[in-house]
Amino acid sequence: MIETEGYRVGIDLIDVSQVAHAVNRFGGRYLNRLFTTHELACAARGATFDPQSLAARFAAKEATIKVLRPTGAQPAWTSIELRRLPSGACEIALGGTAAAMARAEGITSMAVSVTHEATMAG
Repeated sequence: MIETEGYRVGIDLIDVSQVAHAVNRFGGRYLNRLFTTHELACAARGATFDPQSLAARFAAKEATIKVLRPTGAQPAWTSIELRRLPSGACEIALGGTAAAMARAEGITSMAVSVTHEATMAG
């Protein structure tokens, strides 16, 4: 996490195989605990989910948590949503405890950049 003159930048990188393994091992329990309906729809590939897309979303959520700096319990994973806009760009939307943490920290807007290449996503 980097902070400069009122800006906080959270960065995260994850191995796509870790997410694929968790999906294979825990299935819907893992997916529904970590991802919103919108995120799952964006990552859907027929009856399965694209592990690169899920990994990128997971990394974006981890980076967001680093920016929020929870002092106690972390916000629910589903209170942080990576939204795909019609233009193809992405944005972070906060709800529930994540939104409350952002308000408490004076965070009024967030930007996000996501990428995935072969075995890594961030």
